[in-house]
Amino acid sequence: MSLEKDPRRARLLDDPLAIRAMAHPVRLDLQSLLGREGPLTAADAARRLGISQALASHHLRQLAKYDFVEPAPGKDNRERPWRLVSTSQSWQDAIKTPEGAAAADVLEQLMAERALDALAKWQQQRLQADPVWRDNSGIGQTGLYLTGEELAEIVGQINELLQRWVDERPIDDKSTRPAGSRHVSFTQIVAVSPEE
Repeated sequence: MSLEKDPRRARLLDDPLAIRAMAHPVRLDLQSLLGREGPLTAADAARRLGISQALASHHLRQLAKYDFVEPAPGKDNRERPWRLVSTSQSWQDAIKTPEGAAAADVLEQLMAERALDALAKWQQQRLQADPVWRDNSGIGQTGLYLTGEELAEIVGQINELLQRWVDERPIDDKSTRPAGSRHVSFTQIVAVSPEE
């Protein structure tokens, strides 16, 4: 779900081809890296991800084709860095068609797998972490009976709660990060049981 209010920073994806283009592990890695580090060249991105420069360049061009990244100003004419165009995306309109729903399903599965991988990595170091990080991370689970309107209200409240920090600290702007801050990922998974 997209949280950012700036229309250039937040993007509503309704094209199944764009959603499919984003649903690739290397492309998600590149977007995440550009979000954490800001503009990078294909060579810098490749070094950080442990992939070839050609592979990074190919995937950056594919992301650019679908307007996820764009060229950024470089230090000179030889340097060609890339930057994020949007720092959050949503695709709720896409799931209204079979093609869009299929593309969104692939992307959401990939994102869920990545979230579980990030959780497993965090669990390996959590015991040694400062209590404020350790005690406020992990998974919580609550089952409720809600109407569709109540579910929409809860999701809206969660998004509003996070909005303050999304607005104040764009993910790809290092200058907005306070001392002692760390990257935190909120992955919201809402699953609705079939009707009984």
